Amino acid sequence: MTGTKYGCGGGGCGACTVMVSRYDPIQETVLHWSVTACLQPICSLHGAAVVTVEGIGSTKTKLHPVQERIAKAHGSQCGFCTPGMVMSMYTLLRNNPQPTTEDIRETLGGNLCRCTGYRPIIDGFKTFCNTLISCQNGDRNGKCCMENSNSHNNESDISGELFSMDNVLPLDPTQDLIFPPELLVSKPCVLVVGEKVRWISPADLKDLIKLKAEYSNAPLLVGNTTIGPKMNLKGTVHPLLVNIKANIHLTTLFYLGVTVGAGCSLSVLKDVLLQGIEELGPEKSRVYQALVQTLQCLASKQIRNMAVSNGAREICLSEEFFTDFGKTALRPDEILLAIDIPHSRPWEFVSAFRQAQRREFSFSIVNSGMRVTFRHDSNVVENLDIFYGGVGPTLVKARHTCKELMGRKWDEKLLVVGTQLLEEEIYVPPTAPGGQEEYRKALVLSFFFKFYMQVTLELQQKVGMNDLPLEYLSALKPFKNEVPQANHSFQVETQSSNDPVGRPNVHQAALQQATGEAVYYDDIPSVKGELFVSMVTSTRAHAKIISIDASMALAMSGVVTFISAKDVPGQNRRLWFNNPEELFAEEEVICVGQIIGAIVAETREQAKRAAEQVDITYEDIQPVFFTIEEAIEHQSFFDPKRKLERGNLEEGFEKADHILEGELYMGGQEHFYMETQGLIAIPKGEAVYSSTITCHVKRLGGGFGGKVMKIASLSAIAATAAYKTGRAVRCVLEREDDMLITSGRSPFLGKYKVGYLNDGTILAADITYYSNGGCTLDESSFIMEKALLHMDNGYKIPNLRGHGLVCKTYLPSYTAFRGFGGPQGLTIIESVLHEVAARCGLPVRDINMYKDEKCYTHHKQLFSPHDMVRCWNECLEKSDYTHRCLSIKQFNAHNHWKKRGISIVPLKFGIGFSKGFYNQGAALVNIYKDGSVLISHGGTEMGQGINTKAIQIASRILKVPMSSIHIKETCTGNVPNAAPSAASFGTDAVGMAVKDGCEKLMRRLEPLIKKHPQFTWQQLVTYCQKISLSATGFFMGPHTSVDWEKSDGNAYYYFTFGACCSEVEIDCLTGDHKNIRTDIVMDVGRSINPALDVGQVEGGFVQGIGLYTIEELQFSPEGVLLTRGPSRYKIPALCDIPPQLNVHLLRNADNPHAIYSSKGIGEPPVFFGCTLFFAIKEAIAAARRERGLSESFPFSSPATAEKIRMACEDCFTRMNPPDRKVKTKPWAINV
Repeated sequence: MTGTKYGCGGGGCGACTVMVSRYDPIQETVLHWSVTACLQPICSLHGAAVVTVEGIGSTKTKLHPVQERIAKAHGSQCGFCTPGMVMSMYTLLRNNPQPTTEDIRETLGGNLCRCTGYRPIIDGFKTFCNTLISCQNGDRNGKCCMENSNSHNNESDISGELFSMDNVLPLDPTQDLIFPPELLVSKPCVLVVGEKVRWISPADLKDLIKLKAEYSNAPLLVGNTTIGPKMNLKGTVHPLLVNIKANIHLTTLFYLGVTVGAGCSLSVLKDVLLQGIEELGPEKSRVYQALVQTLQCLASKQIRNMAVSNGAREICLSEEFFTDFGKTALRPDEILLAIDIPHSRPWEFVSAFRQAQRREFSFSIVNSGMRVTFRHDSNVVENLDIFYGGVGPTLVKARHTCKELMGRKWDEKLLVVGTQLLEEEIYVPPTAPGGQEEYRKALVLSFFFKFYMQVTLELQQKVGMNDLPLEYLSALKPFKNEVPQANHSFQVETQSSNDPVGRPNVHQAALQQATGEAVYYDDIPSVKGELFVSMVTSTRAHAKIISIDASMALAMSGVVTFISAKDVPGQNRRLWFNNPEELFAEEEVICVGQIIGAIVAETREQAKRAAEQVDITYEDIQPVFFTIEEAIEHQSFFDPKRKLERGNLEEGFEKADHILEGELYMGGQEHFYMETQGLIAIPKGEAVYSSTITCHVKRLGGGFGGKVMKIASLSAIAATAAYKTGRAVRCVLEREDDMLITSGRSPFLGKYKVGYLNDGTILAADITYYSNGGCTLDESSFIMEKALLHMDNGYKIPNLRGHGLVCKTYLPSYTAFRGFGGPQGLTIIESVLHEVAARCGLPVRDINMYKDEKCYTHHKQLFSPHDMVRCWNECLEKSDYTHRCLSIKQFNAHNHWKKRGISIVPLKFGIGFSKGFYNQGAALVNIYKDGSVLISHGGTEMGQGINTKAIQIASRILKVPMSSIHIKETCTGNVPNAAPSAASFGTDAVGMAVKDGCEKLMRRLEPLIKKHPQFTWQQLVTYCQKISLSATGFFMGPHTSVDWEKSDGNAYYYFTFGACCSEVEIDCLTGDHKNIRTDIVMDVGRSINPALDVGQVEGGFVQGIGLYTIEELQFSPEGVLLTRGPSRYKIPALCDIPPQLNVHLLRNADNPHAIYSSKGIGEPPVFFGCTLFFAIKEAIAAARRERGLSESFPFSSPATAEKIRMACEDCFTRMNPPDRKVKTKPWAINV
């Protein structure tokens, strides 16, 4: 079965979610749990029933309502995450057939999606709730938008309904799969012996104690959430594993206080604590409230269902119990039976705090638990405990601080003394894993301050202390994660009901993706004799290869061969626009992660293990550097160096009233497509030409530019292995290897000088763009060109110059990523506008916007900004921008420790390739005798809906229903020489080619149609008139090019316009932020499919949320990528989506250049994530203004919690002055 997807191997993405059911003899009921299959050892399932996505429904039999509704609501794009989403929701419905939206939010918190932006998934699943919001644009109280006077307008051709739930399958719990009766019987002790590991599941506590005495070093495995990732990803081997999941003595709960069995899952613990809070009341349950607050953010629902609170003597759970990370003071022969959690006592106050990179499903940077007890009826401290995690190798107690503060009154003097004592006592060394030592120190003090305020607030009601300032109170309310609610509008085309173009049709493969039937490359059945290949990569950034010894690896079981440069038939390199790139490093390595060789073995596990045993001897070479600043210092740049210029910079600066200089750094981004890169190479024994190699692609589980170039090297390596062995070879990159080898979006540094007038008019701007290209050029020169071509965005700056330099460093080569260099080029000019506006206090964006009917870009391309200005004005109106600015000002005046900001930006984004020869498309259209139609085209389906739109176009021309038109795959044997599906040009190129092919066929059939108008379609195509029912379609797109010497050229086919407004709120004490609301108005021309286009806008924007706020790539000073895998690299989860995410497609927008007046939309919305960045910067500026600090401050992207907190300078951040900092090697560097 292939429905369950393997995404990461560490339980961090949710793609492999399944339902596990067990009979609980104590409760005498069957319990259902959603779990991540990648961490669930098959041995642990003894006595359990497992349900995968295939088991609940299929397109061949009957769909389950969950599968149907996620598909109908457009909640499946690339589809790789969809089975996991389905199974999480299915499990929730098995436990609760009428869930609340909060239940759904919690359930999906551990399921990542890189395509949709989550909103359509939630919309589909919300239909199962009791209080059904039938109107997709209604409010949170279930009211229709019409009741709220929030209708899209009174125009009859505007709709907000992207999907309908009419005639959907009802949820009928009586039809659910039954628990197998044979599993109701308790199981005896289980012993499983594998090749390297033995597995024992003891029957009872007596057996467990006996085993522990005999095998004291054997780890006890319950949820496998700690040991599992190490075994899967690090190759850790334990000869014996003792599983206690089924041991009822360790999973029993008692209610004298709360005694938690050591085998109790965190999900059960949370439920019990919530029950205790309800029964005991607020004062007696303070400790439970603190625990629940932590558990709600800890890991995912799937992990909490598996993880436990994890030896028998009575021992206090103090700091001495935790000896190191993941280690305790238990003796090897001891078992932890239970943990007692007592009720809170009178005059006892308990709080918990945590700050992470992402609010949910993320390890804490720092966490803390604090408890204070007062003498009865007083504010005198009797006892105080302050604990921190994340500031040392294990739990740290502020012993000295607690001792000094006991006996003192709880007042401002205690606060001053306490913060000073903590600052002196808690030391975070610069070498601490994870770095961020200054930020962690600030969190230590901020958490204590929050605790002080919380306790003070409660004491006010008990002993009449002085009131806290009202403006401080909001700091005590943690941000609440909410379910996103959307408001959409699009124009309904007036046409025949049989014409699907312009209608929100469901993605062509959505149902197959929701049932797990959709086939991805690793779902393809094994070919007879198939082998597996695993890469051997460099561990040095710049070194000479002295020797490669694969003898140990070759001696291992199942290993067939080792391949390297000498095994490549022909040249060990490929040329990309005259830039060579080695397939295997031969004499010298130039980055960590460069492929040196590969192991070929019978199984993927054997290949992976053997690859780790290849011994490579290096000799380091100097220089070695990784950052843009170091490359500038070494003058290390790739050619060509680019420049664009218009006007006269010197004159512009002379006339300016003010000159401003500054810079902005933008970090890179990992693609994190849900399906990692890979392929299957099958040798045919033929001569090797492009015509004899056939490439097949059914679909990609996400791409975002990362699978354009990097797959070529992997394909060549797999083909080399297949050539050498004569057998089929499968290559599947593990998530961490994929991130290490393939790299991502280029980091950029923009340095600018701008001259402007007192009225806000910008006269001149001179910007130098530096990008980190990595060790080879790849597509970095084209990325830089796109950045320069977008440096004007929507602004008419008469004197504008941009230089672009690609830095050559010793990092893996950066490559294409959705938007190419567009977001970087656009963001840096927006930063210029933002800084000018901050200084002159005027609407600088509006003042400088292109507004003439005919305008020229800085590269002299003619365009009309009319629709861009319309988008801008509509966004101002729909977002209620002016009124909200006043509300934010008022909020900030009344809240000292929380601040809000808002930002709105326009967008002008070039569509198509600036290299004109790429602007072409081809298709093959075949009509068969039964009337069905098969289309092949040169595009790649990766979730964007290119196949769906192609079918809609063919349906319109051929006048046959979409159900009669099929697209099997993309294949070079059918359509050769295809251009990449990129640059938001896929539908333009493929759509036009399909249109051309269909029109050719209709012209051939036209005489027959006229002669026999009464014939049905089937009669027409089966009529024996010797008419060819096969036609190729071709689209020769526009000639685009740029003369870089003259700064002149039509670089793009046309421009897509838009505007976006976002509001955020920050916590000045922690750096946490919440995205409150986003409004987007997008010009997509005449949309071919509004549902797909809205999905692309939302998905692109959410990818932008990651780029500009939480996705941070960290490299060690040795050039090693540290943030590999979902445990350390955080993409947006459901908790990051604004509760209000509104997307409106511009009405009456025509585009004469493209298919049916539509526009490309895939790339542009990523840039809109910058509105969050600039809104955060506005909020920080408000905080600094209130503290009397300069509103001009350095701030780079992404706007992580660390950067936000440290920019909000205050007494806590200033307690560690620069002159006291010890200069040491940093944990991570900004590249």
